[in-house]
Amino acid sequence: MIPNPYRSHHCSELRPEHIGQTATLAGWVHSVRDHHGVIFVDLRDREGVTQVVFRPEENEAAADASHRLRDEDVIQVTGKVAARLEGTENERLSTGSIEVVCSDLAVLNKADVLPFQLDKELSNEDLRMRHRYLDLRRPRMTRNIRLRHRITSAARRFLDEAGFTEVETPILSNPTPEGARDFLVPARLSPGHFFALPQAPQQYKQMLMVAGIERYYQIARCFRDEDLRADRQPEFTQIDLEASFVTALDIQTTVEGLLKGMFEAAQGVEIPTPFPRISYQEAMDRYGSDKPDTRFGLEIVDMQDVFADSGFKIFKSTLDGGGVVRAINAKGFAGITTGQMNRLNELAIEAGMKVKQLAFIKIEDGEYKSPLWKFFGEPEKEALLKKLGAEEGDIIFFYAGAWEDACNILGRVRLEIASMQKLLEGNTDLNFLWVVDFPLLAFSPEDDAWVAVHHPFTRPKAEDIPLMEAGNYAKVRAEAYDVVLNGYELGGGSIRIHEKELQQKMFGVLGIGEEEQQEKFAHLLDAFRFGAPPHGGLALGLDRIAMLAAGEESIREVIAFPKNNKAVDLMTDSPTTIDFKQLRELYIQSTFKPKSKDAAADAQA
Repeated sequence: MIPNPYRSHHCSELRPEHIGQTATLAGWVHSVRDHHGVIFVDLRDREGVTQVVFRPEENEAAADASHRLRDEDVIQVTGKVAARLEGTENERLSTGSIEVVCSDLAVLNKADVLPFQLDKELSNEDLRMRHRYLDLRRPRMTRNIRLRHRITSAARRFLDEAGFTEVETPILSNPTPEGARDFLVPARLSPGHFFALPQAPQQYKQMLMVAGIERYYQIARCFRDEDLRADRQPEFTQIDLEASFVTALDIQTTVEGLLKGMFEAAQGVEIPTPFPRISYQEAMDRYGSDKPDTRFGLEIVDMQDVFADSGFKIFKSTLDGGGVVRAINAKGFAGITTGQMNRLNELAIEAGMKVKQLAFIKIEDGEYKSPLWKFFGEPEKEALLKKLGAEEGDIIFFYAGAWEDACNILGRVRLEIASMQKLLEGNTDLNFLWVVDFPLLAFSPEDDAWVAVHHPFTRPKAEDIPLMEAGNYAKVRAEAYDVVLNGYELGGGSIRIHEKELQQKMFGVLGIGEEEQQEKFAHLLDAFRFGAPPHGGLALGLDRIAMLAAGEESIREVIAFPKNNKAVDLMTDSPTTIDFKQLRELYIQSTFKPKSKDAAADAQA
C-alpha cells in the first residue's frame, strides 16, 4: 500500500495500544479549548474524533499557531500518542482514553466564520440546504449518507447472488401515464418535440423481459413533477426489479430476502420472514389505510350488526342506504383535551367528513357522556360495549357514511390518536407486511372515468378477467402487491400483462383509444406480438428505506443534495431562468411574466 502523506491513522483509530507511537492525523477542527495557555483541539474526520494537545515545550511554533485555529479549519498534525490524565477520559468517544501531543502542525486551509454551528440542530432547513456541503459534515448526516451506501451495497450483493443482471435504462424517454406530471425536456434536433424524464423504468423493464434478460434490476433515478412532502422529492431513487416466469409469491419472497439484507446491513437486526400478508380490503376495514401501521391497536370496528335495527335514525338510514357505521375505541383516552378533540375534528373534516364534529361516547366517572347515548336501546348499548370492549376511561369515536369516507376519516383519526397517546414512543419494532389483492381499477368522479389503481400494465387476477369482460370493473382485483413498514409503503409491484389483446382491452377500459395506443404504446404492443413471457416485478423506494433505517422523518436527511419543500436547490440556485438565445435554439418562447414588485407601476404602464 502506498503511504498516505496526509495521515497515518483516521481520527477514530487510535487506542491505548498505540501509546508511545507517532501518528499523523488530518481533518477539520471540531472545537478549540484553551486551558491556561494549553490548547486542546478535537480533530474530526469522517470516522470520528481525536483530542490533540498543543504544548509550547513540544513545538513552540505549533503551539503558537494553535491559538489562531478556529472551527472547521483543515489541519494536519503529527505527534506522540499519550494516555489522557486520569479523570479526564471521555467515555463518549472511542478514542476517549488517549490524546495526540502535537509536535508538528500544518494548516491546510482556513475556514471563515460559519453560517451556522455544526454541533447543533438547526430548525432553518433552507439555511442547511443553501450550505449543504457544511450540513453534510455533521456526524449525523455523515452517518446517514454512509448508512445509505451500506443499504445500496447490500441490495446489489443480494440481487447479484440471486441471478439478477443490472441494466441501465434511458433517462430521456417518452411521457408515460404513471399518475404524476412528467418533467419535459425539449429536443433541439427535433424542433417542437420533447423527451420526458422517466417516472419509472416501467416499459423498459418489460421490454427487457421480452428481450429474454429474465432477471433485471437497476438502482434507477426517477422523476415526478408533483407537490412535495417529507417523504417525496421531484427526483428520487428506486431499486427496480423485474423477472420472467414468476408468480407473485416468487417476487414477494425475493423482496423479503432483499429487505432482510438491507436492514441487517443498516441496523444489524435480524428481520423475520416471511412477512405477514393482508388483503387490501382487510387493511382498509381494520386500519383505514392501504399502508397500515400495525405497531399499535386502535383498530376500526364494523358496527353493522349492532345498529342494523337501531332506533337511531342516522345510523339506521346509513346502513339501509348501503353505507357503513364504524367505530374506534381509544382506550384510556377519556381525558382528551378540548384542543385534542378540535384537532381530531379538523383532520376528519380534511379527510372528507361533512359534519363539524365526530360522534363520540366518553365513559368517565361511571357515566356515558354523549349526545348519542340516549338514542340507543338497552340491547344496542350492551352489544356496543361488548363488541368494543369499552370500559371506564375509554372514548369511542363513530363515523356513519360511505365506506371510502369511513376508511379515510377513521384511518386519519386512528393515527392522530396514537400520536396523542404516544403509543409509539420508544418503539423500535419493524413491522413489515404485504398488502395484496388490490382493486385493479377505481372510478374517478373528477375525470368521470375508470383509472388504474397501480398502472395500466398491471394484470387482473385470472378469475376476475370475466368480470372485466362484462364491464363489472369495480370488482376486478389485480395481481398487485405493496410491501409496507410501520405505516410507510416501501414499494409496490405486480404481475404484468404480457398479451397484446389483454393490454389493448385494459387501455380501452382506461379510455385510451386505438389511435392513442399506437401513438404512445406501439413499441410495447408490437413487442407483445413476438413471444413476451409472463413476468412481474416491484420497485422499492430507496430514499424512504434509508430514511426509516436511519430513524429520520424526512427523506431529505438521507439524500446528499435534495430539493427543499418548494422543489428548489438553494445551493446551486436552481431551477433558474434561461437566456433568450438558448430558448430560441430550442424553438421555445416563454410566456411567463414575473410578478412586479410595484403592481401600481405595472398598472400605469
